[in-house]
Amino acid sequence: MATLDFAAPALRGACAPYDPLYDPLVSPIGREAMNYAPTYWVATAGEPPEDDGPLPGDADVDVLIVGAGFTGLSTALFLAREHGIRAMVVDANRTAWGCTSRNGGQGQNASGRLYRSQWIERWGKQTALKLDAEIREGFDTFKRLIGEFACDPQPGGHLYIAHRARKMDFLTNECRVMRDVFGYDTRMLSAKEVAQSYVDDRESCGALLEPDGIGVHPLKLAFGYLRMARSLGVKVHPGTPVLNVETIRGVHHVRTPRGVIRAKAVAFATGGYTRNDMHRTLDAKIMPILSNSLVTRPLTQEELTATGFRTRQVITDTRTLRFYYRLLPDNRVQIGSRSAITGADASNPRHMDVLIEGLHRKFPSLKGIRIDYSWWGWVDVSHDMMPRVAQPDPQQSIFYAVGYGGNGVSFSAHAGRRLAERVAGKWQHSRDDLPIYDSALEYPNVMGKVRWKGFAPFRRVGQRFLYHKYLAQDEKR
Repeated sequence: MATLDFAAPALRGACAPYDPLYDPLVSPIGREAMNYAPTYWVATAGEPPEDDGPLPGDADVDVLIVGAGFTGLSTALFLAREHGIRAMVVDANRTAWGCTSRNGGQGQNASGRLYRSQWIERWGKQTALKLDAEIREGFDTFKRLIGEFACDPQPGGHLYIAHRARKMDFLTNECRVMRDVFGYDTRMLSAKEVAQSYVDDRESCGALLEPDGIGVHPLKLAFGYLRMARSLGVKVHPGTPVLNVETIRGVHHVRTPRGVIRAKAVAFATGGYTRNDMHRTLDAKIMPILSNSLVTRPLTQEELTATGFRTRQVITDTRTLRFYYRLLPDNRVQIGSRSAITGADASNPRHMDVLIEGLHRKFPSLKGIRIDYSWWGWVDVSHDMMPRVAQPDPQQSIFYAVGYGGNGVSFSAHAGRRLAERVAGKWQHSRDDLPIYDSALEYPNVMGKVRWKGFAPFRRVGQRFLYHKYLAQDEKR
């Protein structure tokens, strides 16, 4: 059975204990940096790089970035490297404390929750082609960055496995769209081909093989961003939560527990940990969704043979409440999926049981295997399922990049690059017609017709209903 480690001993320091029940929608702002969640990435990343410590008082800066995860650090890195602007980055907790150190490390040529066929349905073929070119360029940005830092990359593509036979038609159509419309070298695999050449997932009924996909050690990558950014003059202050933001005569007064930061521009990069009171432009605009993850002990040679792992590609299945998994460099299996609705329920064992049962269904030979690491974290999902890199009010120097919907490992690098361009005043308006850039985040809606902030308090009621619906659909034969 699972061995749950909440101590994160490799990275203990002068900080508050990790709170496993933290919920960005209801938890109060802490005054100290919380310790990391007990992830495999934290245990194996090595000592974190030096930072600049909590901000002790007032400060005056040109650019303040709120959030020291992938997006915030890459924005600071690109601001310094491409625009000569040395930003200040603040975070309520430790550097890379949130999504960045809790994900599955899967980098895919995607962003948001919509498939390319859905792009065509929603925006038409021409916009979908332009959006694909931008997302593809984003994956190239990600590949260039992981080439600069030691982050255990595992290239080879993405295996999208049909967990039920009825899902093969969906994958076949998506494969056709990706080949015929967007020019990707995708191909369909039979269940036999998957088992013989890739992995013996016992739920597999076949798969779509995409050429683009890279697994990484996300915290090693983030630590690389941090070292590079600070070497370029960026200041990074963990343990410095933002309490509120007030704009006075064009200057943003950002209050922290120990003082006020006066900034000419503020960029929010807080992902799934975006509080409703962070800033009015973000209030009720993101739905944080919990995802569980676990990592097994290293597999023996016999277990590797039994599971049929012949690939280290990133893998997902076709459930709406999908499982994502892969074989790590040290022969452990990492697998993740949905979790609780609220932070208060996150530690309920039944949520981890769902993940363990999923592992056993896919790989019966791993029943009873020791679980060495187990954790959960919040994913930033926008209400229309697509990210935004935006300046919501052209008259205000307030910016944000959020809403990746579980695809932030790779696209956050490019979002940081584009956010840096916006902040630096180097934005290319030829991109203004792309749906991830041409509008601000939206409020939740009802029946796809009305968007209203007043629906926000009921989002989790709707989420609970949808989870029951999706579960019934996902497991139907």
